[in-house]
Amino acid sequence: MSHLLRKPNQVQQNDVTVVHQLMTQDTELEYVGFKMIDLKANGRHEEVLIDQECCIVALTGKITVTEGKHVFEGIGTRQSVFEKRPTDSVFVSGGKSFTIEAVTNATVALCYAPALMPLQTRWIKAEDVGVEHRGKYQNKRMVHNILPDNDPSASSLLVVEVYTEGGNFSSYPPHKHDQDRLPDESFLEETYYHEIEPHAGFLFQRVYTDDRSLDETMAVEHRDVVIVPAGYHPVGVPDGYTSYYLNVMAGPRRIWKFHNDPDHEWILDRK
Repeated sequence: MSHLLRKPNQVQQNDVTVVHQLMTQDTELEYVGFKMIDLKANGRHEEVLIDQECCIVALTGKITVTEGKHVFEGIGTRQSVFEKRPTDSVFVSGGKSFTIEAVTNATVALCYAPALMPLQTRWIKAEDVGVEHRGKYQNKRMVHNILPDNDPSASSLLVVEVYTEGGNFSSYPPHKHDQDRLPDESFLEETYYHEIEPHAGFLFQRVYTDDRSLDETMAVEHRDVVIVPAGYHPVGVPDGYTSYYLNVMAGPRRIWKFHNDPDHEWILDRK
């Protein structure tokens, strides 16, 4: 199996199941960490942040997030990500601790990156999440911008959700962001957490560099994670299935500037 493809590795901790735990010590990534947890109703998860900031995404179900004097009660807007509406998130800066309590059964994504400066804890309300439609022909997708690079709430983190219908590609034409050469391209590592509807489906994701020193094509299944340390990283979704993925990005500078694969950039000029 590809070293970039990570299957769910469920570890039960009382009323909390850790589905994925991909911190920098577990991967070849230097900037991005990712954790996915399932909580039973009334389940509780606590963390202390030291040198990392965290975006807590209420993927499904309702949760209460507490950080110091900040209490965000019963946040979360959906029972399935495939309701295709934005959800609530909470940003917590480095040096702080937080508690997540499940009001209902819930799935929560924890997205990490280096904390470069102290920032205010913030509830990112669902109604404040920008919804964007990108692409045309067989290159259509819908994006929920939870923490885009024009949002100053975070010092390192970038977080988005992407929906791609069957028969379409996303992260396409293939693009990369693995060189620090602004203003043309920024260096950002990335993780993809995937869900597929119906769950028995699969999709394909390729990660490759110009010199092909990295070139892997993966059959991705429901709840898999793909790690993108470098290179182009397109996603193709078979007919009949809908793809959801949650992207976490971070690097030395918090700006998203990508470079398209010149062999395939021509598709953008189609009438």
